[in-house]
Amino acid sequence: MRLSVVVPVYNEEELIDSLCESIRSSLSAITDDYEVVIVDDGSQDSTLELLMKWHRQDNHFKILSLSRNFGHQAAYTAGLNHTKGDYVVMMDGDLQDPPELIAEMYVKLNSKNLDIVFGKRISRNEGFFKKIMIKLFHSIFSRMSNINAPVNVGNFCIMNRRALDSFIDLKEKNRYLPGLRYFIGFKQSYIEYERSARAAGKTKMGFGRLTTLAMNALFSFSNIPIRVCVYLGMIGVTFSLIAGGVVLYKKLTGDAISGWTSTLFSIYFFGSVQLLFLGIIGEYIYRIFVESQNRPIYIVREFHDD
Repeated sequence: MRLSVVVPVYNEEELIDSLCESIRSSLSAITDDYEVVIVDDGSQDSTLELLMKWHRQDNHFKILSLSRNFGHQAAYTAGLNHTKGDYVVMMDGDLQDPPELIAEMYVKLNSKNLDIVFGKRISRNEGFFKKIMIKLFHSIFSRMSNINAPVNVGNFCIMNRRALDSFIDLKEKNRYLPGLRYFIGFKQSYIEYERSARAAGKTKMGFGRLTTLAMNALFSFSNIPIRVCVYLGMIGVTFSLIAGGVVLYKKLTGDAISGWTSTLFSIYFFGSVQLLFLGIIGEYIYRIFVESQNRPIYIVREFHDD
């Protein structure tokens, strides 16, 4: 039985030593047959040099270096495609997902005859605004997605090879991995945990990247935004027909309509609604365009596995 752990990192020089030591300590308590595939997602600091030092000291650590920064979800995908384990763990490289929980997840996976066990956050030690935004996203995604996804769930999980093979068969470019993981089905359960604050450094998932990830999740797993456009369009047409009938009636009866307030309001309102609809449709079209380009999700610069 080989256990693989995939960890994407980007400009994490302050955390590398703590991260690697923590992972090694946690995995050594489970098995001696393990590998840690750490994906350097185009770091600009000394992250790669520190990772190579760990690789030279301990051949359990495999270093996958991408040609540039492809993003969090692409880095995970690259690491998963290079694992050899019978069981594979996904965890972030900021130590907010505790490596000590891997043993408990592994035991539950096997004792309950499960295929996937993921971590469900019962609390998170982050800024107030960020917590509110993340909670809002999970609530909206859970209600609007067509896969009945659980809330407060991220990338942190363990899965067996059978589930992983189905997982990596999904080749779409705009990726939201927690949604894809739930999409493949299989027997899944979770372990609750408290997500701690970063051990060091600053988060690499700023508001812009989180927004992009949230939009990829929503537009990839829900047709509700388009449905909303249709329904609001039907309501707008109905009100327009009623308003047109009233105007025509007053015109025929000679009751002139004074003022332009209502007219200007209607023009601005429906103009804004049309722009909103075009934006929503454009998001779907853009994703179709990206898929049709069929560019690789990531490009490997080097893989050190010996």
